[in-house]
Amino acid sequence: MTIKVGDQLPSVTFRVATEDGPVPKSTDEIFKNKKVVLFAVPGAFTPTCHKNHLPSFIARADEFFAKGITTIAVTAVNDPFVLAAWEKASNAGGKIVFLSDGNAEFAKALGLDFDASAAGLGVRSKRYSMLVDDGEVLILNVEDVPSKADKTNADVLLTQF
Repeated sequence: MTIKVGDQLPSVTFRVATEDGPVPKSTDEIFKNKKVVLFAVPGAFTPTCHKNHLPSFIARADEFFAKGITTIAVTAVNDPFVLAAWEKASNAGGKIVFLSDGNAEFAKALGLDFDASAAGLGVRSKRYSMLVDDGEVLILNVEDVPSKADKTNADVLLTQF
């Protein structure tokens, strides 16, 4: 079953890179009593994710914060070390929280996973963006094609609230 508007996010544990190594972060720690923009990418450093999707949220971060967003986060089915390298390479400047869903637990719990094994990539997350208020999904956009970021970029989400 795929998550939909009005649903609560499932309880999972992400990993976040720190100077002392990866640390666990629960969905409650990230979303409870917060207004969060969450977007997912099939993979860090992949062309659409690195050149289009993530940069759209970095460029428009201040506009989200001006609308009362507490946190902007990205999740990917990559390990926390890859996400830390991606954060550094993208100059996210602390505007975006990078959440590792290395085993695709969150993507699967949302029903937003897909099998990219034919391309040698294993299970991945579909590309989506959402607005979450205290764990409840208020807005959800999901791409039909993993290589596109037309429905899920920051420009589109900003027009929706």
